[in-house]
Amino acid sequence: MQPDLEAAQVAARALKLEPPQSFEVRSVADVERAFGAMLDKQVQAITLLTDPVTSASAGRVVSDLATKHRLPMMCELREFTDSGCLLSYGPSLLSMAQRTAFYVDKILKGTKPGDLPVEQPTSFQLVINMKTAKALGLTVPQSLLRRADLLVE
Repeated sequence: MQPDLEAAQVAARALKLEPPQSFEVRSVADVERAFGAMLDKQVQAITLLTDPVTSASAGRVVSDLATKHRLPMMCELREFTDSGCLLSYGPSLLSMAQRTAFYVDKILKGTKPGDLPVEQPTSFQLVINMKTAKALGLTVPQSLLRRADLLVE
């Protein structure tokens, strides 16, 4: 996750914000410990980076703790907003899985993997979880609601 953290630090400097802090989690059991550390440091919001630990439950454990401790959380993947993340901006896991199936089909039909182009996601969605916003006591600005691709109720 180091490249993602470094990109966030560069963006924070450009926006004249405090640099983000990183809390390492290697298993679901580490999540409670990380939240304790975040609360000690008086963290005001969370950006959840996608990795195997968070993806396994679409961030459910982290989202539950973020809501419990009244910390707004942004995620990279649309599916995480279904699990309670306040908002996400990024590609859909479903669309990426569908593209993977396309590649598997090509390979099974004889195309050499090395002959297939590397693709990046081309479709990104802004998704806002209104139930989480209400639970956190937040009013989402109309300008942001108008830009959203999907509102989770």
